[in-house]
Amino acid sequence: MAILSQTLFPVTATPPSSLFSLNRFSRSHHHFAYFSSSSSSPTEKLRATAWRFAFATRAKSVATMAANEEFTGNLKRQLAKLFDVSLKLTVPDEPSVEPLVAASALGKFGDYQCNNAMGLWSIIKGKGTQFKGPPAVGQALVKSLPTSEMVESCSVAGPGFINVVLSAKWMAKSIENMLINGVDTWAPTLSVKRAVVDFSSPNIAKEMHVGHLRSTIIGDTLARMLEYSNVEVLRRNHVGDWGTQFGMLIEYLFEKFPDTDSVTETAIGDLQVFYKASKHKFDLDEDFKERAQQAVVRLQGGDPVYRKAWAKICDISRTEFAKVYQRLRVELEEKGESFYNPYIAKVIEELNSKGLVEESEGARVIFLEGFDIPLMVVKSDGGFNYASTDLTALWYRLNEEKAEWIIYVTDVGQQQHFNMFFKAARKAGWLPDNDKTYPRVNHVGFGLVLGEDGKRFRTRATDVVRLVDLLDEAKTRSKLALIERGKDKEWTPEELDQTAEAVGYGAVKYADLKNNRLTNYTFSFDQMLNDKGNTAVYLLYAHARICSIIRKSGKDIDELRKTGKLALDHADERALGLHLLRFAETVEEACTNLLPSVLCEYLYNLSEHYTRFYSNCQVNGSPEETSRLLLCEATAIVMRKCFHLLGITPVYKI
Repeated sequence: MAILSQTLFPVTATPPSSLFSLNRFSRSHHHFAYFSSSSSSPTEKLRATAWRFAFATRAKSVATMAANEEFTGNLKRQLAKLFDVSLKLTVPDEPSVEPLVAASALGKFGDYQCNNAMGLWSIIKGKGTQFKGPPAVGQALVKSLPTSEMVESCSVAGPGFINVVLSAKWMAKSIENMLINGVDTWAPTLSVKRAVVDFSSPNIAKEMHVGHLRSTIIGDTLARMLEYSNVEVLRRNHVGDWGTQFGMLIEYLFEKFPDTDSVTETAIGDLQVFYKASKHKFDLDEDFKERAQQAVVRLQGGDPVYRKAWAKICDISRTEFAKVYQRLRVELEEKGESFYNPYIAKVIEELNSKGLVEESEGARVIFLEGFDIPLMVVKSDGGFNYASTDLTALWYRLNEEKAEWIIYVTDVGQQQHFNMFFKAARKAGWLPDNDKTYPRVNHVGFGLVLGEDGKRFRTRATDVVRLVDLLDEAKTRSKLALIERGKDKEWTPEELDQTAEAVGYGAVKYADLKNNRLTNYTFSFDQMLNDKGNTAVYLLYAHARICSIIRKSGKDIDELRKTGKLALDHADERALGLHLLRFAETVEEACTNLLPSVLCEYLYNLSEHYTRFYSNCQVNGSPEETSRLLLCEATAIVMRKCFHLLGITPVYKI
């Protein structure tokens, strides 16, 4: 059945009034017959019939009245709006049924499917319905579907599956509009307005190593996707800047540099070496150990001399962290463990006043159902720990920063800790029992980075790999590959350096992000810097090739975007156009499930669709040149947005 001529506007039809008890609704072309319960009076039946006719007319007219509204992003969501109206017209007695719309896996029979018929039949078959089975329900849903310019045709297959074919003309127009108005018009709309993403979080006085890589780049990508979706994101770096280790660091600093005011980053040298030396002395020298323990007391008591030394160590660490973040193009606002210190006692008292905190072996703990051990919030010596700090940070983010969604990006080994303190927060009434309801919290766990020997990725000296060394190596290898291709003779030194950095750093990021974050992955420079297969190098080069095709046309692409017309007549043009239009729903899925790999898969498939299109559809010099150049430009724009969301810098020539 062809569905003709009106553009979709998101519509949610009003459900039937609860004043009427209505059992049946049948529709044949433009004739409507309604059946009310036998207990209704004739007057009530007339009112019910009149109301339902008005509802049907209004639902259809609202969907078509707003038809001139343009496509604004999520194809699946807009189709769901159409089927929502159809469901309410077809089975008005079941207002709670949600449309089940999904992209067709193979695309052989349609672009999308509505899969409500079978589930709906199981609900209504015992209620005296006039339908004879799922296929009849499917046919009725198609007949009730509001007219829409976006739908070319619908067909019912098997047990009521509705296959939807989109209009190629409407698809082309939607891509034209994006080219004029920008890809931000395709941004998904999420129900949350403000989120905290807590990621990276290295420890002060320790260098960032490969173990920090995953948290930093996964967290950055999640933040970027949420920001693109118009969510205000508070990017939080919960650095380890407080605790007993600072006693030994401060005492070692005093020992090596009695005049702490003159201490510089250069004087201290490698912070990692400084940390190891202080730890070595702490383990072997009892006098030093005692002084270090006293230093902790003085620091936490607010002694200005010790606070100043602590601040000096923190500042040197921050300088080193900042260099890594700058290279990775990652933005963060530090609110470390020490920031929450002034609030901890108040939060523990609140938990205590609710009867949650109990004494256990000298410590104060919260017992939680389903866990063998309690959550310790105050140690037996009266000190605070990770749980007390994390609970306080959560309290602050909910009450002071008014965050609706708080996302923690750490390794999977910390899963139990997060499960316990999330449960404690629910027990305190800070969070709803339903973990899908806002305000909500999520732990985004990730697996290990392994070496090619299948063990934790380390240097030959069995040390963890420093992140700066890893990035240097990626850039160096990338530059060598470019020089082997003679690019040092074609490009300026600046172009060579910038491209090597973009490709090298992009390769490191993409090799991590393309994997399901919950799994371990093997770090291999050879694999990630390969220019074939699902790698950043392949994708960056694919983007550069598209830019080269557009440049070689000699056409002013900015002018074409304003005046040119796009057509999707060839099967490969249409397949590429459809994939472009699925961008928003992909970003929404990646955000909702907190899975950057979903976006990586989309990007790789986009490059594959483009390759098929370019192989079978001549661009420059063809009668369809203008249209196909616009399709090239649309592909490049969406690729660049994907790169941006993944924190990868695009390259424009190879």
